[in-house]
Amino acid sequence: MIREDFRVLVVDLAAGRGSIVRMEGVDAVAGGSGLAALLFHKYGLPDRPWNDPEQPLIFAIGPLTGYFPLMSKTVCAFKSPYHDQYAESHAGGRSALSLRFADLDALVIRGRATELSCLSVGSRHLEVKDVHFLRGMDLLRTGKMLRRMYPGAGHRSIFRIGPAGENLSAMACINVDTYRHFGRLGCGAVMGAKNLKGIVILGDGSFPLPPGKDYPRLFAEVYGKITDTDMMEKYHNYGTPVNMAVLNGIRALPIRNLQKTSDPDMEGISGETFARDTLLRNAACAGCPVGCVHLGFVRERFMGENRYLYRQVSYDHEPIFAVGAMLQITNAFSVLSLLEAVEREGLDVMSAGVALAWATEALEKEILSVRETLVPLKFGDEGSYRQAFHHLGAGSNDFYRLLAQGTLKAARAYGGADFACVLGQEMAGYATGEVFFVSQALGLRHSHLDAGGYSYDQKNQAPDVEGAVRFLVRDEQARVLLTSMVGCLFARGIYGDEVLSDCLRSLGRTLLADNLGRVSRRVQQLRWKIRLGTGFDPRTVTIPRRFYEVETWRGRIDGTYLDALKDAYARAVLELAHGGAD
Repeated sequence: MIREDFRVLVVDLAAGRGSIVRMEGVDAVAGGSGLAALLFHKYGLPDRPWNDPEQPLIFAIGPLTGYFPLMSKTVCAFKSPYHDQYAESHAGGRSALSLRFADLDALVIRGRATELSCLSVGSRHLEVKDVHFLRGMDLLRTGKMLRRMYPGAGHRSIFRIGPAGENLSAMACINVDTYRHFGRLGCGAVMGAKNLKGIVILGDGSFPLPPGKDYPRLFAEVYGKITDTDMMEKYHNYGTPVNMAVLNGIRALPIRNLQKTSDPDMEGISGETFARDTLLRNAACAGCPVGCVHLGFVRERFMGENRYLYRQVSYDHEPIFAVGAMLQITNAFSVLSLLEAVEREGLDVMSAGVALAWATEALEKEILSVRETLVPLKFGDEGSYRQAFHHLGAGSNDFYRLLAQGTLKAARAYGGADFACVLGQEMAGYATGEVFFVSQALGLRHSHLDAGGYSYDQKNQAPDVEGAVRFLVRDEQARVLLTSMVGCLFARGIYGDEVLSDCLRSLGRTLLADNLGRVSRRVQQLRWKIRLGTGFDPRTVTIPRRFYEVETWRGRIDGTYLDALKDAYARAVLELAHGGAD
């Protein structure tokens, strides 16, 4: 029987108790991004700081979770330590399916535990356990400990933070099931502020599948498109790292703190090189037949003997860009070694890599000294960066503690803001042009996945402010619909409106299926209204000078177009937030 309302577990960490809250709104906001926004509207405290104990940490899934392939993501919503405003981050792993098997549409965590703790929840279970002995433990060792404490697999999902989260770094991520992450905008610090080292979702229940023939027939059709056609093939084969060579070839890859956009040495960290030399195996999120998670290996000599320890490290385009191209590290194994160092600290790899790229250039320009950086940062020097990532996660001195709150915050204090590669937060791995720069700088999540600006730049040559803004608004609406279901954005070619409507109808959600356009528009506007209600003003967003100096295959960035596009998109965001429901 399909529920007509949301079933939400609201946990009070201080009391060590929780209660189930039933909420209307399935047909209005679907779930995922829409449900997270609805819950923040109910429980969030816009006028209080991000680390107020009563600020909610929200995890939400969607109406198709567990029923169709690639509906494998969870939306995390919170007030961000990065800018003290509403934020979203998305992750996969087993998180979504575990929540479904726990009979929950969402988990809301409030309060602060009295001791460093791990929260575990299930369909008939809630416990806040003292884990003070994990304080300061790196993220990888923490994972081993939590797996021993909460044995089982399958429908168990483990969230955890590293030292960066405990130190309230705005770059701290939440690791999910080892290879996936709620990465951006500091949700790991929100866990740290709540004195939570880990969260375990125990999918210890079950749920019925819809009766009749429509559902299994449609499931088979969708599954066939995913597995029997080439629509998802690139994600399984080379995966997103294939973008490294493509972007490098068109002079659109950020390199050496965006001082360059192409370099022949990038062949050493191309997706093809990783696949040939480092790939051990592919993995997949629960409920996904694609297997886009690529695992390489690093090794180290064991106890000085002629034996080695091998460890698996996940890699994608964004991590390779962040600790490879941006730091001029051009050896695939060196990149994997740095990714492991970032992982141990529990840092968002994009923010951490871009931050150290800025610090390296600032050191070259003598804006910083080794007194601040503690190690002589140098582009291409793996060893110095491995140490620096530890200092960034640990907050080893005043400089690293400030840098951990955001690259621009450090740049404004020390100098060098002109070459800080920040678009709302530290940039993603594309230097395709004006539309992408604006879409990330002003996007709700400051994510390259808010809208396909990177794609628009590559397909459209002539400046067109009106056309670009229209594209960004419409593309965001389409993506918001999928993140309200909650599907993997890689699957947006599979799950168009018609397929989504058919899927919902097969589950008996006819009203939602008939109103997808209205629902997606409503969720898009609700998210923007909440973001602006927590202090965001798109008119005040600035884009650092470095982005105006970029050279791509089309030549130098058009600064006039960039400024006009930024102003026009800011107006569009304000109109969205203040518009009607339709």
